[in-house]
Amino acid sequence: MTVLIDAPLWPAHGTLWSHLVSDLSLDELHDFAARAGIARRAFDLDHYDVPEARFAELVALGAVPTDRRELVRRLAAAGLRVAGHARGAAKRAALQARWDALLPGTPTVGSELLDRWYEPHRTYHGPAHLTHVLDSLVVLDPDRTAPRAVALALWFHDAVHVGAAGADEAASAALAGEMLGALGARSTAVGTAEAQGTQGVKGAAGVESTEVAEVQRLVLLTTLHDPAPDDYAGALVGDADLAILGSAPDRYTRYTEQVRREYAHVPDEVFAPARAEILERLLDTGPFFRTAVGSERWEAAARRNVSDEIVRLRSHGASR
Repeated sequence: MTVLIDAPLWPAHGTLWSHLVSDLSLDELHDFAARAGIARRAFDLDHYDVPEARFAELVALGAVPTDRRELVRRLAAAGLRVAGHARGAAKRAALQARWDALLPGTPTVGSELLDRWYEPHRTYHGPAHLTHVLDSLVVLDPDRTAPRAVALALWFHDAVHVGAAGADEAASAALAGEMLGALGARSTAVGTAEAQGTQGVKGAAGVESTEVAEVQRLVLLTTLHDPAPDDYAGALVGDADLAILGSAPDRYTRYTEQVRREYAHVPDEVFAPARAEILERLLDTGPFFRTAVGSERWEAAARRNVSDEIVRLRSHGASR
């Protein structure tokens, strides 16, 4: 047994975290994690992230405590270390795989969308946000009963992001209409070719015009995040997009810092009151989360986080 664990020194989500690795094989690491009851979603390419509360338990189960430097050295010597550049490529590959599973036969469309999500000016509205909203949808809809248009809308909802509220959502919806509409045309061409016994166009996904229109509608809902009471699809999209508001205080602070960097060109005296006004409108509109799961998991924390941020923003403006 050569499973190693470093000290819990890495802050995130309101606690400290350790890295659990094997310097023998990933199979050994996965076997140990399974016996310890660690979910596979905690695996990050070459290690498992485990919270401080489980450190002593994992050591008792046989993980050998070591420092970060020794852990990395042993992992690299075993040929299991995933370098930073490869880690980024692997994460993009994972997102591409999620797109391919959602809309098979359209890898180019997924790649073009990811090119947009990976634009260098994005600090918050980038691939991490896309991953978070897709993961949040899994939490909200674990049985995957939601129509495909919901997940498609999340892929497109910030596909255009230049920092113009309202205009970004409109442009993203238009892009969804253009790209998905083209797939619908391809699908029609495939059906015609098959009916005629010819090869024609291959590998197109079936995207009906009604589904395209629904994706566009859902993308536009992210402008105000105020779906109708009976709009379950709209509630899922809105809740997934706003899930970051209900995160742990340290993660919420990082989110606000990332948003501010995206608007670095806006002076503080303009940004602070504008941001506060948007947040106050969200608070006054009603609950942030419209699904039962979202409300139970994130509403209370979101209202605390947003209220605290408004106080900071207003105090910043008053001190100038």
